Amino acid sequence: MSIKHTRTRVVCTAMLAVALTALAFAGSASAKLTGAFTVFGQCPTANPETNRCIHAVTEGGVVILGKKKVPIVNPAVLQGGYTASVEGFSKMIAAKNGITLSKAPQPVPGGLAGLVNCKEISNFLLRVSCEVTFENGLTGVNSTLELARPVNEVLISELHLAEEEEVALRLPVKVHLENPFLGSSCYVGSSSSPLIWELTTGTTSPPAPNTPITGSGGAIEFLEEGRVLKTSEAELVDNAWSAPGANGCGGFLVELLLNPIINASVGVPSAKGKNTAILVNTITVATAKAVRTNDENNP
Repeated sequence: MSIKHTRTRVVCTAMLAVALTALAFAGSASAKLTGAFTVFGQCPTANPETNRCIHAVTEGGVVILGKKKVPIVNPAVLQGGYTASVEGFSKMIAAKNGITLSKAPQPVPGGLAGLVNCKEISNFLLRVSCEVTFENGLTGVNSTLELARPVNEVLISELHLAEEEEVALRLPVKVHLENPFLGSSCYVGSSSSPLIWELTTGTTSPPAPNTPITGSGGAIEFLEEGRVLKTSEAELVDNAWSAPGANGCGGFLVELLLNPIINASVGVPSAKGKNTAILVNTITVATAKAVRTNDENNP
C-alpha cells in the first residue's frame, strides 16, 4: 500500500474514531472548554449543520502578488465550523464572534517607498500629501488578507487534505493595503472580483511562468483520547491564481490617479501563473459533538 493511501486511511480512521468517541461522553450543565478543546471556543456548535469544528493557524509562508513578495510573519487564524461533506467538499460555517478569518497585518517589504515615488506624482495635492506622509515617518505599508465572499463559499476537503492531492481549501480573498496615504479602502480584489485560492497539500499545475510546487499534509497528532486531531506543519499551496488591479486607493477621485501607480508598482492585474500563496499551518479539528460534550462535562 502506498504512503499516500496509508495516510488517507489513518486520517479517515482517526476522524471516525473521533466521532464514535464523542458519543461515549455525556454531560449536563454548560460550562467551558478545557485542554486541547479550548481552541474551539468560537465553533458554532449550536448550529445543527456544524459537523466539525476547525481552528487553523497560518504561522508562516509567503504570498507573491504580481511583483511583490510578502512573507507571513504574523499568525492568521481561520476558525469556525464546517458541514458534512457533499461531493467531496464541506462548506465553512462562520465563527460565533463573526471573525472567521482574523485580520493579521503583514509588513510589505519596502513599505510605501516600494509602492509610490512621490516625485513621479503629477497631481500637486496628491504629491504634497505623499511627501507629508513620508516626512511624518508613516511609510510602513501592511498587507492584510480578508475574506471577499460569504463564509459558506469557503470550501474544505478532508479527503484531499489527507491524500495530498487536488484542492483541500478553496478560499476567496482580497488583500487590504494599509497606510495613511493609501486611505482605508485600498484593496487588490473585491467581493465581485476576489482572489480565488485553490490551495492543495499536493502538487500544483500552474501556467507559465510559474512552475509546479508541492505542499504537505503535515504531521498528525491525536489529542484528548483521540477526540481531537491536530496536524502540524501542513503546507497548503497555490500558484495558479490571478489577481485584478487595485481599487479604492487614496479614496474618492484620488484613486483615479493613485490606483494606476499602485498597479504599476505591485504588478497587477496579474494573470494566472504570476502569483503564489504558500501557507504553513497548524490545523486542529474535532467533531461538534465532542466539543459540546467537553463543554458540558466541565462546569
